[in-house]
Amino acid sequence: MQPIGFFDSGIGGLTVLQEALKILPEEQYLYFADTEHAPYGIQPKEKVRELVFEAVGFMAKWPLKALVVACNTATSVVIEDLRTTYTFPIIGMEPAVKPAVSLARPKRVLVFATELTLREEKLKNLVARVDAEELVDYLPLQELVMFAENFEFDEARIKPYLQTKFARTDFSRYGAVVLGCTHFLFFKNTLRKVLPPHIQIVDGNAGTVNNLKHNMEGHFAAGPGSVSYFISGKPAEKDYFERYLGFYAGLEKV
Repeated sequence: MQPIGFFDSGIGGLTVLQEALKILPEEQYLYFADTEHAPYGIQPKEKVRELVFEAVGFMAKWPLKALVVACNTATSVVIEDLRTTYTFPIIGMEPAVKPAVSLARPKRVLVFATELTLREEKLKNLVARVDAEELVDYLPLQELVMFAENFEFDEARIKPYLQTKFARTDFSRYGAVVLGCTHFLFFKNTLRKVLPPHIQIVDGNAGTVNNLKHNMEGHFAAGPGSVSYFISGKPAEKDYFERYLGFYAGLEKV
């Protein structure tokens, strides 16, 4: 077996895996959730680097056809170091700032992300490349990560949190928001209800999977497809993850 690896600090990367299962359904996948050490967004940078290298070292034993670092925080901290260490293609998450700026112009763009992602130079460099008019602002929504990890999607709990976080934001100035954390996609329907109707919600999942497909250079499997799951290096029950995949698939149909 030569699987495609998916790594995340927890279950957020399942939203990217779902996209891959639609586009590349015949591939074999290995999904690694470092749930025992989540959330990454409030961890020191060096700790995140250590955890990611430990996880990828475990996954690379298969060996991998490619690796998707389906975590914006991990991508921002360690993606370049991974690429100098391993020879298989490594695809990272990148907040979809460029398409959001194009969609929102002349209005502004608000990037939602974890605290560590917002502090890292990788995001600042990305924005500097695509935001010559300085239209991009930032808002951390760190708590959504653990809401997702704990399968807390009840709008009665999530909406007040979002309303409090948005209380000082004048959304009439904005045309789009960027979901800069894969966990946040589990809340896109609730976000849609809280945000004004003119706001467009943008994420980078489809672009990431298209990038994966491009980097595989035609080396596609003939099936049957499968997914193996691990939690912090230990085999995990499919039911735990498929509960999230089922929930997310339901969101996509709304």
